[in-house]
Amino acid sequence: MRAVVVTEPGRTALTEVPDPRPEPAEVVVRVSSCGLCGTDMHILGGELPAVPYPLVPGHELTGEVVAVGEGVTSPAVGDRVAVDPNMPCGACHYCRIGRANLCEDYQAIGVTQAGGFAELVAVPARCCHLVPESFSEAAAGLIEPLSCAVHGLNRLPRRPGEHYLIYGAGTMGLMMAALVRTAGAASVSVVDLNEDRLAFAESFGLDAAVTGADQLGRKPGFEVVIDATGAVPAIEDGLGRVRKGGTFLQFGVTDPARSAKFSPYLVYHHEIDVIGSMAVHNSFQPAIDVLEAGLDLDPLVSDVYGLEDFDEAVARFRAGTGRKIHIAPQPGSRTAGPRPARKG
Repeated sequence: MRAVVVTEPGRTALTEVPDPRPEPAEVVVRVSSCGLCGTDMHILGGELPAVPYPLVPGHELTGEVVAVGEGVTSPAVGDRVAVDPNMPCGACHYCRIGRANLCEDYQAIGVTQAGGFAELVAVPARCCHLVPESFSEAAAGLIEPLSCAVHGLNRLPRRPGEHYLIYGAGTMGLMMAALVRTAGAASVSVVDLNEDRLAFAESFGLDAAVTGADQLGRKPGFEVVIDATGAVPAIEDGLGRVRKGGTFLQFGVTDPARSAKFSPYLVYHHEIDVIGSMAVHNSFQPAIDVLEAGLDLDPLVSDVYGLEDFDEAVARFRAGTGRKIHIAPQPGSRTAGPRPARKG
């Protein structure tokens, strides 16, 4: 089969690799779609110490089960599934206290073992969630990132009538915006330096989409500020925009080598809660349920590329053009490039 392999940091190759065979308790999924993510950029850049090179990346995957291993009763061959890439050990301190996303022996599909930028991938059957027949391909491919946003929402106090400020009008920022709106936010504003993203954000039902928080005029600040960029300047600015008694959520993934400056006095004096949200935690099925209930995120998928166009897709991602980019690994299943835009 064909797969994109990161041979070493900074180098990728589209190559032929052996078809996977399911081990006991595993299934093989024919990948129909796999999303590009900021984590993939960190893998390509050699910034994550746990990554074993060479690696087939890709952790936002969906597809059809084509083979099952010994002992697997569900899913079955022919089932359409989305794959939770996280594989906690179940035995460490954090797994035992119900914080499996903080597992001390963290393993993940597309991060520490072969992932979804391939025609086929072997995954644990327990990681597979059935995708409703009504879901579009775009929606199915958005389940994994939405599950991260659902976990982020679960980390917040979610008091109705509060004002939210989100840094980053990319896919994750707009997913968070859609979720907090359903949770009763009084207003949701977004800050981004990318004018194209801001234009789309305005069509996505936000109260304001601006290049700088000063343009919003909320002198007391915001009850909830969310960073969905991982950019240190955005984080530093956002920490200073939290209203007294408010919450700052670090949701974006930052280069592990970077640090941000903040005022410990303000955290103390204003009783600001600073919290983090990492990956998925009991939020995969809720993400599916939210989509099935009618949350329309299809417009977030702006581009679909084939495996042979992987480097072009990465360049587009890094340039910040478009929104969510999906890779469709099956030969002839997609035409490379942007898909038609549709307002949400």
